[in-house]
Amino acid sequence: MASVSVSALTAVVGDEDLLVDRAVAGIVAAVRAEDPEADVNDLVPDQVSVGTLASVTSPSLFGERRVVVLRSAQDLTKDIVAEVTAYLNDPADDVVLVLTHAGGAKGKALLDSVLKAGATRIDCAKPKKEQERLTFVKGEFERAGRQVTRDAAQALLDSVGSDLREIAAACTQLVADTEGRVDADVVARYYRGKAEATGFTVADRAVEGRLPEALEQLRWALSVGTSPVLINSALAKGVRGLAVVAQPQRGVSDTDLAKRAQVPPWKLKDLRKQARSWSPSGVAHAMRVVAETDALVKGGGRDPEYALERAVLEIASARDRRG
Repeated sequence: MASVSVSALTAVVGDEDLLVDRAVAGIVAAVRAEDPEADVNDLVPDQVSVGTLASVTSPSLFGERRVVVLRSAQDLTKDIVAEVTAYLNDPADDVVLVLTHAGGAKGKALLDSVLKAGATRIDCAKPKKEQERLTFVKGEFERAGRQVTRDAAQALLDSVGSDLREIAAACTQLVADTEGRVDADVVARYYRGKAEATGFTVADRAVEGRLPEALEQLRWALSVGTSPVLINSALAKGVRGLAVVAQPQRGVSDTDLAKRAQVPPWKLKDLRKQARSWSPSGVAHAMRVVAETDALVKGGGRDPEYALERAVLEIASARDRRG
């Protein structure tokens, strides 16, 4: 197998620990593919004192390659920064030096020096936008030789949240426990215990007028112990979102509109599509229904489950309400 070329100096820049760890692990793996006996020193600032860098980069008795990883370079003391800067002027031939840096203003002078010395830069910023996380999910499945639909990727994020390690773990678990292309139904079955995601599924089916599916999801959610209060909260959010996007919005950015609807910006596209089939009177009726149901599921009624079934029926029916 052909060897993998590894830069003698690499700066891994960013605040997403999972991506930083993967970048470092990839470099170590590439070096060990060339030299299985390569020595690795992976050091955090507390493990680095004056003379440490000189010690781990000094010529090896056995001649093996070495990888030296300096983590969180922005937290290194001035004395250590001076040592690193001096090393950049006379690097060892058989050492691969990797520095990780959070990417902020702290310790930027050292990062600039490392990049000026010709370091390969690997960016590992935390994904902040929904689309970036969707791309990450798709990449996780592609790495495993699997396909995932966009709806499934979105459902996975809705269920797991925004922590990248949890997202990666969820992708790994789905790859291990399922076969073929992963779609939204697969994710829904696997994460059916996630109360919030389940409630939003009920809400989406109800506002889309898909009554049989909405009732099926509702009964299933209740059967596994999802709180009626959480389900009605999701219904309320779905209806409130419709009310916001159904109104004329001149000069209002999607960011501000999403804040008003209390939804992430990516959800606006779905809300607009749903709102096309709703009249103002239908939305008003649905809002009254969720307000009444809120009181019933919080102790004002004898049968919260019946109250939710009635709410789903009323909301789905209100979709075609005119006048």
